[in-house]
Amino acid sequence: MVRINELTYAYPQHRKGIGPLTCSIEAGEMLHVTGSSGCGKSTLARCIAGLIPHLYRGEMDGEVFVGGRPTAGTPLWELAETAGFVFQNPASQMLGTSVEEEIQMGLENLGLEREEIRGRLEQALDRFGLAGLRRRRPQTLSGGEQQKLALAAITARRPPLLVLDEPLSMLDVAAATELADSLSELARTGSTVVVFEHRADYLTGMPGLRVMPLDSTKQRESAPAPRPPMHAESGEPATLEASGLGVTIGGNRIIDGLSFTIAPGEVTAIVGRNGCGKTTLIRALAGLQAFEGSVTVNGGRPDFGQVFQNADLQLFNATVRTELLYRVKNPDMRIYAWLMKTLGLGRYENTPPLILSEGEKKRVALATVLMRGPAHGILLDEPSLGQDSAHKAMLMDICRGVAARGKIVVMTTHELHLAAMADRVVLLGSEGIIADGPPDRIFHDTASWERAGLFLPAWMSHPLPEGVTA
Repeated sequence: MVRINELTYAYPQHRKGIGPLTCSIEAGEMLHVTGSSGCGKSTLARCIAGLIPHLYRGEMDGEVFVGGRPTAGTPLWELAETAGFVFQNPASQMLGTSVEEEIQMGLENLGLEREEIRGRLEQALDRFGLAGLRRRRPQTLSGGEQQKLALAAITARRPPLLVLDEPLSMLDVAAATELADSLSELARTGSTVVVFEHRADYLTGMPGLRVMPLDSTKQRESAPAPRPPMHAESGEPATLEASGLGVTIGGNRIIDGLSFTIAPGEVTAIVGRNGCGKTTLIRALAGLQAFEGSVTVNGGRPDFGQVFQNADLQLFNATVRTELLYRVKNPDMRIYAWLMKTLGLGRYENTPPLILSEGEKKRVALATVLMRGPAHGILLDEPSLGQDSAHKAMLMDICRGVAARGKIVVMTTHELHLAAMADRVVLLGSEGIIADGPPDRIFHDTASWERAGLFLPAWMSHPLPEGVTA
């Protein structure tokens, strides 16, 4: 199905890319491509799907054949009939004005009969739990719901080759498990499935799965990041108080009457099903979402720095350097130098941030927040997207460093390993806060997870990554 011959590719902006690489992927095979953040997984995915060289104008050598046709010499629209591609950032491939239109467009482009389109549409909506969202605009969905929609739209077309870039990254444990099972079934029935994914727990042990490490270098050890030079401290430790917090969006009640306190010095992880309101809650705490009730820090208005789930929405400068220094008065260049080195951004100082990998963009967004030095702490929405295990451990080290200075640190995550490393876990559901407490207690409270519509997978019996302590 796929044959790759001495492939190399370099992006024009920073001369980094992939290769040389030679490999083949057989029809009906399920391949899991692994590798550290920024090693070139998304680049390889784009090469297989034909986006490189048709849409990206770097230097490509070697050959890629899909279904016997060279990708470089085959129009992209023809390649799209064979290869279905789900982007790492699903928002970048949403074109429809409703969920059902997003799925229908690809089916209509295949020239299918109206009855066939209806059947495949309903099947896709049902498979990915989207039937209740069929009239919603894709842009109003949560990140996980958008990921489900992208997968629904592509799989409904039934392409013989599926190329999936981090398809599990924004899915809750139930949705991720269901998708992994669906991909295994697709491969069993003849589809070729290529998955680029950091969340290996959901794929390990699948029948016939082949694993291909993309980078040959051993990932760096998860040693604690050294404490950064910090902005001058001011005021007392920050305590957040939320009372009667409610949010309604487009007539839908997303959050209803939440009240809670978050103390300084601890890292809080918010977990829950896709669409339960985690991102909405973070945005309300940051002051970016209108809400009812009150949110105060030490009795006054909060000053938080937020890292968005979709980093594209907060990166807009021409280079990584100007992004970090944008509107920072009298920047402390010691902090700048530490962030560039610790977050692995040094070689991208003069690179446009929006062309980096998703994991690298998330680290740039984190750096911009830390460079500004918000008075009360940081709010992180799915910070582990695109990050390998070493970067996740480093992220937690940085969060602990911020919290140790009397700041508030709150993150939303579907990455249960990461949540298990926090000091406090809040399990959010449609009825509000279902459980709240230390990870050891929350991750043994199976009844609360069932109430949230989730379950604890078997591998969570050892929730911390090897070599990492909470």
